[in-house]
Amino acid sequence: MARASGTAMEGLLQGDFFHAASGIRYKVFSREGRAWMSFDRDDAPEASNRGSVLDGEKELLYFIGSGHRGRTYLYEEEGEWFEIPINFYGKKQLWDMAPNYGATKTMPAALPVDSNCLHCHASAVQMALPEARNRYAGPPFLQGGIGCAACHGDASKHLEAQGRGPIVNPAKLAVAARDSVCLQCHLEGNVAVYRAGKSLAEFRVGDDLADYVVYSVKANEKTGGSRAVSQYEALLRSACKLASGDKLTCTTCHDPHSSPSSEERVEYFRSRCLTCHTGAKMATAHHPEQKDCAVCHMPTREAADISHEQATDHNIQRRPHSATSTARFLNATEEDDLVPVGKVPFGDREMGLAYAQLAENGNPKDAEKALRLLLKAEKNGASDAELHTKLGFIEQMSGDKSDARKEYADSLKEDPYDATALGNLAVLDAVSGHTADAVDLLRRAVEADPSQITAGLNLAFIECRVGNKKRAIEILTGLARFDPDDPALRGFLSSGTYAGERCSLDSRSDVPHGRNGY
Repeated sequence: MARASGTAMEGLLQGDFFHAASGIRYKVFSREGRAWMSFDRDDAPEASNRGSVLDGEKELLYFIGSGHRGRTYLYEEEGEWFEIPINFYGKKQLWDMAPNYGATKTMPAALPVDSNCLHCHASAVQMALPEARNRYAGPPFLQGGIGCAACHGDASKHLEAQGRGPIVNPAKLAVAARDSVCLQCHLEGNVAVYRAGKSLAEFRVGDDLADYVVYSVKANEKTGGSRAVSQYEALLRSACKLASGDKLTCTTCHDPHSSPSSEERVEYFRSRCLTCHTGAKMATAHHPEQKDCAVCHMPTREAADISHEQATDHNIQRRPHSATSTARFLNATEEDDLVPVGKVPFGDREMGLAYAQLAENGNPKDAEKALRLLLKAEKNGASDAELHTKLGFIEQMSGDKSDARKEYADSLKEDPYDATALGNLAVLDAVSGHTADAVDLLRRAVEADPSQITAGLNLAFIECRVGNKKRAIEILTGLARFDPDDPALRGFLSSGTYAGERCSLDSRSDVPHGRNGY
């Protein structure tokens, strides 16, 4: 944990690889004491996007990940922070695309660095500025790695007294707060919904994690070990947890201050099992030929969310390969219902937003559930930007433009920088003939967050249509710094075609060429 992040040069893992699906070669290297990632695609026959030349580089400022499982790097662009689209995978000692990007035909768009994600890899994580979730007043975190404060709170008085001053002992906290110390990073779910106005960057030891975020899983999930950080979800299903209740927690088996060596590992974890399984014959007669309890009861499985990785299944089963009923863990009327992980309070807002996240994948059934729950929450007084934006999106997709417009407007009253509300309301204005209003909204979106590719493209097209060719080109070349391989952006710049329509860019000679991507 202490090595989970730091300066890029401190943790530089140099290497390169060719990504066949996109025809791009990536390279991580040092130059004059600084860390860099380069990317290039030429028009060689083996390149999948023949003729789409790509050539650029980014200076890497911080690393994320200890390297045991993986590592990636962060860079800054115009005051915003992004993650590179490639990862180093520790077990196989190789570079490859970040999870979910293995088959992409183009270089992925810049990946925004959110404080909620940094919380699990760094200390003194800063809150993002209002304009964008990845814009910070300075560095996004002030201390590399997970420090003492993450689990023990402010240690200043403890250190001043040379180790004899007060400090939080998580084991002495109330059960929910005790478990939250580990779960702030080791819980994922299918969907995470933050309480209104809350961020994980604000979490402090002694707090109940459920006051910040609600995690939910689908009722038809049969196993909990397929996601790399889903150990707690799986543990809740286990017979050990059901029998032991609150007595069993993460530190029952794991020492957060050290890990056993490879030579000590089997005996160490076996001793943890035998603290509860105290039968006279268990230690000597139960499969004496196999001392490693985990081989049978906590097998290693492929992690569904991280490439080239495996995770130990914490759904401790008597017969691991038999079907596992979810009835012990879930109380749901339908298998595709979402159910909160653990005994946490939740309301219509939280479950409505959870279904709304799933609805973004195009499932109309999830959209119906989200709409019903969010309207009920709104009727009962809930009002925040995320609620209104998600409601507006669902209503817009269902063709209810009037209600969608109202929800987006309400969202912008709560958060004038909400990029989704700004962009979607602008689309509604544009198709209704309110061009001036659409331009105003899009300008606000792009000025607040210049990496907003869709808002930027829409704004550039409108500017082009009304004759502001130079401004359109400025917007497009600005977008190229964030997403140089976006097909829509490339098409607009090369042919003046966007979304099936055409607007000639007469000043194409003003478009710069070179290491920004063109």
